[in-house]
Amino acid sequence: MKHNARVLALESKSEIADEMRRVGAEPSGIARMLPKTRHFVVKLESVRTPMAHILKESFLSAGGDAVVSKDVITGKVTRTDVILIGSYKHYQSVLQALKAQQFGGSELAGEIETAIDNFESHITPLPEEVNASSRLHRMFDEMSRRTLIMGILNVTPDSFSDGGRYLDRDAAMAHAFKMVEDGADIIDIGGESTRPGSEAVSENEEAERVVPVIERLRKESDVVISVDTCKAEVARAAIEAGADLVNDISAMAFDPNMRAVVAEAQVPVILMHIKGTPRDMQVNPQYDDVMSEIAAYLREHIDLAIEAGVDKRLIIIDPGFGFGKTVEHNLLILRRLKELKSLGHPILMGTSRKSTIGKVLGDLPVEERLEGTAATVAISIMNGANIVRVHDVKEMARVARMTDATLE
Repeated sequence: MKHNARVLALESKSEIADEMRRVGAEPSGIARMLPKTRHFVVKLESVRTPMAHILKESFLSAGGDAVVSKDVITGKVTRTDVILIGSYKHYQSVLQALKAQQFGGSELAGEIETAIDNFESHITPLPEEVNASSRLHRMFDEMSRRTLIMGILNVTPDSFSDGGRYLDRDAAMAHAFKMVEDGADIIDIGGESTRPGSEAVSENEEAERVVPVIERLRKESDVVISVDTCKAEVARAAIEAGADLVNDISAMAFDPNMRAVVAEAQVPVILMHIKGTPRDMQVNPQYDDVMSEIAAYLREHIDLAIEAGVDKRLIIIDPGFGFGKTVEHNLLILRRLKELKSLGHPILMGTSRKSTIGKVLGDLPVEERLEGTAATVAISIMNGANIVRVHDVKEMARVARMTDATLE
């Protein structure tokens, strides 16, 4: 072992450039070589076969490669999924040529370019022209530098982990203040359980649970407040009471009026993927391609939100860990979470104390899932999460701080 050969695990352009400087490369050489070092595997779905042929030939001629269905050559299909493989330099060369092509080449090139740019980018503060409160500007500013902690406050009798514990308003307030003290950046207040098999409650009942808590917390704290609801009128009342953002497990699909409420208030919204409803979501959930379906669902509901007038810069996405997924689906989401960065929005992950953790660790009860939660929080952050939604704020804030330090 004369030369200490090893494969470098470099995740960013800055890390690669640092290694080149350590070797003694010239700055001009570094700039020229960097595009060759960043490699991307990009998947496109349902591409028309003429364009698939063009992509295949273009990437091969540039030195990259493309994977298409074997039936493209036989003419048995009119559309195919395509996997593109190449360095950033390969993509630059092919996309420039593609923009001059017919058959929708320019539009496709733009889609590929946007996906790569989003994947490589970091969260940025809200521009000054975005009409949002100082709390929200502060939240996005902090999120551009570190992972944010969202503390869970369930004012419900039947939530899976702490149902009934904070139904009393004084107990709810005490817990909220404790979470802020422990490092919560956001307090997420929910008045309806969304555990598997749960039944919906009325708008009035849900509002009666959350609005008084939000009003009191707003008067006594400057913490960012999120309302966890999929009901438009509950969201409206919560915002009027002082909530800063809406966390909707249905991506604003369960209530057709939710988009209008969020657009009118111009508050951030968390769009989550769910398969089914809380009542039936865990009844044999099946996917052909779990990451594809989650991404497509989120893209659709992002577009619907923007069409309704929601500022795209205020949209946060959540893959819905545990909402209509098996253990295997959830572990896959954890492992491949970074793919959702291609959508270009901050990512929230909520794994805290969920049943997947209990099952993986030998059917552990809820109260024994702290270490498993810590592992999923660290993995989520390493794979692109910008906000983690947790019950154990003090412990997970430490996990996040350590993970952020490693990434930085």
